[in-house]
Amino acid sequence: MKIHSAEFLTSAAQPKQFPNPSLPEIAFAGKSNVGKSTLINSLLQRNQLVKTSSTPGKTQLINFFCINDLFHLVDLPGYGYAKVPEAVRRGWQTTIEAYLGERSTLRGVVLIVDVRHKPGEHDRQMKTWLDHYQRPVLVVANKMDKLKRSQYRSQLQQVRTTLQLEQDPLPHSSLDKSGREPIWSALRQWL
Repeated sequence: MKIHSAEFLTSAAQPKQFPNPSLPEIAFAGKSNVGKSTLINSLLQRNQLVKTSSTPGKTQLINFFCINDLFHLVDLPGYGYAKVPEAVRRGWQTTIEAYLGERSTLRGVVLIVDVRHKPGEHDRQMKTWLDHYQRPVLVVANKMDKLKRSQYRSQLQQVRTTLQLEQDPLPHSSLDKSGREPIWSALRQWL
């Protein structure tokens, strides 16, 4: 996809701060430090549009980005381990559930997993929750550059089996820029 414009729109700590539902939205979900923000930057071919950090829990608000004045990409706070108080995590959960469950313009969710590790309980819960609420899900196996080529097939199969997917997740590496086009191809169908 050709990106002509990509701009930060707003951050929301609670549903009343969400922008008016006017354009289609695609959300990015995953555990803390899985590379959600980095994946968005990679897809948009921007280095610092979405703030990234090696510290888990850096994204603490739901961040909306307007792309080509045609749709929004939405960066959700990570679930699981994050260096924030438990009360903050509970607040995130409530806001994320409201967004994912009630947002009329949400077309689908990109669920990002770290391909080096078997998807954990939080990943399985998120996939089950999205399936229950009939939200389309695209699973992306991130950080492929951290694997040896000989590990690709078995790691992708592990993600597929653990999350009970009908097909392998889409592989991605922001380091070597691989996987962007297949991901965009899948996202275009939602838009």
